[in-house]
Parts: sequence; C-alpha cells; structure tokens
Amino acid sequence: MVLRTFGWSFAITAIALIGAFILGGPQAFLLVAILCVLEISLSFDNAVVNAKILVRMNEFWQKMFLTIGILIAVFGMRLLFPLVIVSVTAGLGPVEAVQLAAEGGDVDTPGTYAYLLNEAHPTIAAFGGMFLLMLFLDWIFEDKEHAWLAWLERPLAKLGKLDVLAVVMALIALVLTAELLAEDPADVMVSGVLGIITYLVVNGLGQLFESQGLEEAEADATQVGVVPGQGGASALVKASGKAAFFLFLYLEVLDASFSFDGVIGAFAITQDIFIIATGLGVGAMYIRSTTVYLVRKGTLQEFVYLEHGAHWAIGALAVILLVTIQYHVPELVTGLIGVAFIGAAFASSIRLRKVLAAHKDDDEVEEPDTVGAAT
Repeated sequence: MVLRTFGWSFAITAIALIGAFILGGPQAFLLVAILCVLEISLSFDNAVVNAKILVRMNEFWQKMFLTIGILIAVFGMRLLFPLVIVSVTAGLGPVEAVQLAAEGGDVDTPGTYAYLLNEAHPTIAAFGGMFLLMLFLDWIFEDKEHAWLAWLERPLAKLGKLDVLAVVMALIALVLTAELLAEDPADVMVSGVLGIITYLVVNGLGQLFESQGLEEAEADATQVGVVPGQGGASALVKASGKAAFFLFLYLEVLDASFSFDGVIGAFAITQDIFIIATGLGVGAMYIRSTTVYLVRKGTLQEFVYLEHGAHWAIGALAVILLVTIQYHVPELVTGLIGVAFIGAAFASSIRLRKVLAAHKDDDEVEEPDTVGAAT
C-alpha cells in the first residue's frame, strides 16, 4: 500500500535531489530538501481536507487528482502562478518575467523577481486568506456528527442555521483587515472579495453537480438491486462525470490557496524560482500521495477528529495569511500550528477509539471529553 501510493513521490524526490546536486551542488541539494519539508509541514492539513472530498469521487477521478492534478499543482501553482503574478503586477510580458526570475536577486532589492512578488503579497494573501476563511467558516457553522472542541463547535453550529452567516463574518473580517492592516485597503478589499466569490462559485458548482452525480449513482445502484449506503453499495455511490469534475476543480482551487503561504515563504529561503518550484513541487507530490493514502486506508473514518483538527488549522492559516498583509509571520510558526492541531486531533481520536472499544456493548456510551469533545 505504501509503495503503491508513495512510489511516484519517492521516485520524483530522488530525481529532484540528484538533479539539484548535479546542477547546483550541495547547496541546491539542501535547499530543495528544506523546501520539500516546508511544503509538507505547511500543507498536511490540506491533505486531510482533500481526503474528505476525494473519498466522494470515483476511482478514475482519484487517479486524475494524483496525475493531472499534480501537474497543475507543481507547474501551475509553484512555477507559473508566481510568474503570472509578477508579470501582471509589474506590467511585464511573460518572457520578461521568466528572464527576471532566472536572474534571481534578493527580496530586498527593488526590481528583482523576489521583490516584485513580495510587493504583490498583500493581494495574494487577501485572496487566499478569504478563500480559506470561507472554507473554515462553512465547516464550523454546520451541524456535525462529532464535536471535538464541543464547548465551541456546538454553539457555533447552532448559529450556523443562519445560512449567510459565514459570508457575513468573512466580509466583516475582510473590512477589518483592509482598514487595520493594509497600506492599500482598496486592493486588499477587491482581492478578498474575489477570494470569497471564487469559493462560493466553485463550492456551489461542486455541490450542485455532486448531488446530481450521486442521484444518478444511487439510481443505477437501485436498478441492479443494491440499496445505496449498505455494505458494498457505498462504493457505487461515488461522484462521477460533471460532479467529480467540479469536485476536482474545487480541490485544485483549494490547493492553490494552501500554496500561497508556501510560495511566498520560500523566498525567505532562496530567491531561485527554479529551486523553489522543484522543492515545493516535490512537497506537493507527498501531499497528493498522503491524500490518496488517507482515502484508501479509511483513516478519516477511524480517526474521526482528524477532519476537525485540519479545519481548525485551516482557520489558523487563514488568519495568519491576513496578518501577513502587514506583519511577517515565521514559516516555522505557520507549519507548527497546523501540525499541533492535527496532532491534538489525532490523539483525541485515539482516546475516543479506546473508550468506545471498552464500552462496545454499551449502547448509551458518549464520546469522551477530550479537549472538550462530547457527543
């Protein structure tokens, strides 16, 4: 299972590290390795959330996510996206942007690629921060089967009966961010609103086509005499066609939002765009493989609080992205916050499994109050 799922990631890692050593020596080798670890630490919560969505897609689209999706993630977000940002914000042509990237230069030197990308950071952070904040708010305001931080999650879920609450809260956060943190509030407002709109459109289309796809799958299952949701039938009721396509699109936009902090943070380590693309691209491979592994092993069903930890980490990342519009937040802090939430949720899940196993004959058993968890 591990070799089958992570085989390509291991192979690409070896090729990337060997290539970096041959072309750039020990320093390039070390930088690629550091950037790979940076991307994994910043995006592990992304893998957990991706797995929650990927499990609803059929096997074909799961393979598409691991193949075509990784090409989009590596070449689109880790290489082309920074070039497009610099090209648009600096008024350069595509060829000029590539030449500027190849020249390198320090982030503090005006006119360099790293400097121009850093200048565009407020609008990037506003877009990505609001997209991730909407993802977190939509989740925290919905009624869930399990509650991890029950003292907080349950009251917020009750407030979520007001359908537009997530959008209202996101807009309030955007206005406060633009007024209190941004040097150019108008640019941040526009970028943030576009982030919210992107989330609403992609998420809405994904839900629409997913529901249609699941209805068709359930109809097909019923025709062959299988009751959806019982035994092996669950495998039949998977999103396909248009439903799976929009879920795939949603995953790619989600990955793009998660990659913003990694791409910007990478310039604190090196200004070489090709080393950045290589290191972050290898890290993205592991995120993809981890996502598929979580799906195939059914990890989210075994450890029910992992999804909670991932979403709280997303909320924290959204806040950090907005804060970085004015203040620098070390990448180590960003990565450790996500790891802390995931680790705490994993520990709570293990405790819950032990309690339920000890009371498997008791129909009235409740979830333990681990960091506030209760049924």
